[in-house]
Amino acid sequence: MRVIGGKYRSRPLRSLRGMDVRPTSDRLRETLFNVLTAGNPSALEGSVWLDLFAGTGAVGIEALSRGAKEVYFVESAAPAVEVIRGNLQSLGIVDGFKLLPEELPRAFWRMERQRVAADVVFLDPPYRLKDVYTNTLRALADSSLVWAMSVVIAEHEKKFDPNEEFGPLRRFRRLVQGSTVLSFYRLGSATDLRI
Repeated sequence: MRVIGGKYRSRPLRSLRGMDVRPTSDRLRETLFNVLTAGNPSALEGSVWLDLFAGTGAVGIEALSRGAKEVYFVESAAPAVEVIRGNLQSLGIVDGFKLLPEELPRAFWRMERQRVAADVVFLDPPYRLKDVYTNTLRALADSSLVWAMSVVIAEHEKKFDPNEEFGPLRRFRRLVQGSTVLSFYRLGSATDLRI
């Protein structure tokens, strides 16, 4: 596993063995960032990210590599938190991030109190936890963390569909790669949504 592009391009990232952690593959991360940058390498400069169920931190680190101003890594499993810490240290990343080693409701509450407004939210819970997708997307739709220009992306199995909408949060794109899908959501009516 490595950083795909930007400042830390080609640098290796450490993962975890034997845990319920399934890092977003290099290929899928490359596809995700190609969609988000749409040919403009500086498109993510100054953006604020939430990397939920961060695992190894690969997606958030990729965002920092490509110019994100701040990434909030939310991960409750202590071994994964240590891997994220180690990956950040090995790349020499000392600022531009906050590591929140706690469960989501508490992390959401903390970020809302700090008036965090995310440009991009990426969530990749363990595939077997189907209810977690619904609960997290519903909580995001009801939170102040997501605003009109935010993009929320859920990585999930092809055989599972989290849902088209969660209140004002509606899916506007579904990108299939092998057995994995990226579902893209945004606030607004269906006619407003396009990418």
